[in-house]
Amino acid sequence: MNWNRKHLLDIQSLQPEEIVTVLDTAKAFKAVGERSIKKVPVLRGKTVINLFVEPSTRTRISFELAAQRLSADVINFSAEASSLKKGETLKDTARNLEALNADIIIIRHSATGAPHFLARFLESSVVNAGDGAHEHPTQALLDTFTIREHKGKVEGLNVTILGDILYSRVARSNIWALRKLGANVTLCGPATLVPKVFEQMGCRVVHDFKEAIRDADVINLLRIQHERQRKTMFPSIGEYTSLYGINRSRMNWIKPDALIMHPGPINRGVEIDSAMADGSQSVILDQVTNGLALRMAVLFLVSGGKGPQEIAA
Repeated sequence: MNWNRKHLLDIQSLQPEEIVTVLDTAKAFKAVGERSIKKVPVLRGKTVINLFVEPSTRTRISFELAAQRLSADVINFSAEASSLKKGETLKDTARNLEALNADIIIIRHSATGAPHFLARFLESSVVNAGDGAHEHPTQALLDTFTIREHKGKVEGLNVTILGDILYSRVARSNIWALRKLGANVTLCGPATLVPKVFEQMGCRVVHDFKEAIRDADVINLLRIQHERQRKTMFPSIGEYTSLYGINRSRMNWIKPDALIMHPGPINRGVEIDSAMADGSQSVILDQVTNGLALRMAVLFLVSGGKGPQEIAA
């Protein structure tokens, strides 16, 4: 299926075939990254702006390097050193950036719906790099890519997402992507952070750790989103770790070929012990590597690319 979208705003609105197109395109770009010369000229002459109104390190660097690998000009926009601090609206900031002939604006914002808002009036392509507790589409796509790379498929797999689901945009995007591609998704964590309402998205919701991981082919760990919680949702970090943290003894409950994933940053000793985070079942660093290829694919597609068939082998 050819890609025909100008923006990437969420996973919820994508068709399964569109998700597969992104994954296949990322696979082609990953092959490019294994060459001695890793740059390709597909975005030469294009300008990509990282509009990160919410702080980020890994995602911003990944998008920046992805754009550079595609030969684009990249501008990093910091809200702390901008007119947004002087009262300028997000709309005016974005339109001023567009007036500088920006072709793609990558936005991360603490407000849910900010990318959708910009896409309504900008001629530039808009890519959502995370909006509030709503979605983080490229993270879900790179997670799905990593699962498919290691398992050969997504359909029929049992994927457990463990941790703070309520406040996690990563969880929501992953749920949409995995369910659209036919995976069975289990959500687990404290009842205050994993409410039964998520069953409406086609997930199984459990609060018993052992039950959640027993048959899992993939376990995706999420950190506690303290910055988005309005109050403490469980008594203490220690209690959370004692109930839901992965340590050496609990690895005995996990299938020996199950993948351990984490979008980062890892809170070592909280959601996972260091030995497990760095162990043979962990694909956390693979996620980082795949994130670069996946974001190259997204930038290529929203700028007019149709799919992997256009990328030279």
